[in-house]
Amino acid sequence: MASKVVIVVVVILVALGGIGLGFVVGYEYKTSPASSPSTTTNSTLSVLGAGTLDTLFPQLANQLVNETPNITAPAAAQTYEGSLDVTTAITTTGALADVAAVADFRLIPQLLEPTYAHYEVVFGSTPEVLAYNPSIAAFNGINETNWAEKLVTDVTTSGNAKMAVWNASTDPNGYNEIFSLELQGMLYNGSTTQFYNSLYSGGSGTPAVPNPSTTVIEHESQAATLLNTGVVSAMITYRSYAVVNHLTFVSFNPIVGLQANNTTALSDYAKLSTTIVSSSGSLASVEAAPILFSVTVPANAPNPALGAAFLHLLLSPQGSAILSAGGAFTPIFPGWSNDPGAVPSVLAPDVTTLPAWASPYLS
Repeated sequence: MASKVVIVVVVILVALGGIGLGFVVGYEYKTSPASSPSTTTNSTLSVLGAGTLDTLFPQLANQLVNETPNITAPAAAQTYEGSLDVTTAITTTGALADVAAVADFRLIPQLLEPTYAHYEVVFGSTPEVLAYNPSIAAFNGINETNWAEKLVTDVTTSGNAKMAVWNASTDPNGYNEIFSLELQGMLYNGSTTQFYNSLYSGGSGTPAVPNPSTTVIEHESQAATLLNTGVVSAMITYRSYAVVNHLTFVSFNPIVGLQANNTTALSDYAKLSTTIVSSSGSLASVEAAPILFSVTVPANAPNPALGAAFLHLLLSPQGSAILSAGGAFTPIFPGWSNDPGAVPSVLAPDVTTLPAWASPYLS
């Protein structure tokens, strides 16, 4: 039975067409956690962040350097990996950072607090999209309604490159891409398994395995290059990743893209969950939820004041302009905090409490 190690979720069974379906899917693979950024001087900003932030956060760090005398933010002090690698690096390998940012707003409260962090700030959202190679004939006429059919046609056509997928046990995009496939099937075809079964295998209560004939597990840092060079033909990824890497993409229905937070969307998300392998090696359940990126200054940050200054810039109009360029992120201001009273005083004007619909996801 899956333990409640990463995200405490009860697997929900939903009747569709008179058949009870347990939506329990994920991966069975793990990789090594992110390495610790170097923190050699008190004037060096160190960052541990989700992989899709590896272009935008360095821009913010450079902005902070330009505005603040006697500080540096070298690339060697910034590490961008899967969000679960980020939390594991802090809790297990002793990584030190002034800023820690993740792609799932549940991770900081559930994996870092109260020992390694005292609060989080949700600063932006970016939905899932399908990035694809536009030269492939199977994608002609692709749109919000038919993208999943065209994706399956593409990867099941002999000679076509496979779909790149992420590792769900280290990167939230790995489980979010599964949820998007299931939601697309649920909303447009009446079956959560129609597209999933072409791309994954696995049963209820156990991690799913990507189908080796149609998918290939890739690392986010290389996926864009592999798509541009034809090594893979498509990937479900964050809009921010597609934008900053100048990829061709098609947007999803807001529910399918895990962007919506209305009553209908939240009800649909509650029907889906996935199983991943936690940092301890045990199984853990994860429920579908809106995609929200959050950040904190870890409790053991070498330079907490510098970390707070970075968060202040992140939430500022300058930070919002960097995040939103090209439509990458939808910035959230004031930022949503699970404990506004715990944030540093410099951030007090920049935050408000989490909305009522979001708080239950942290329990």
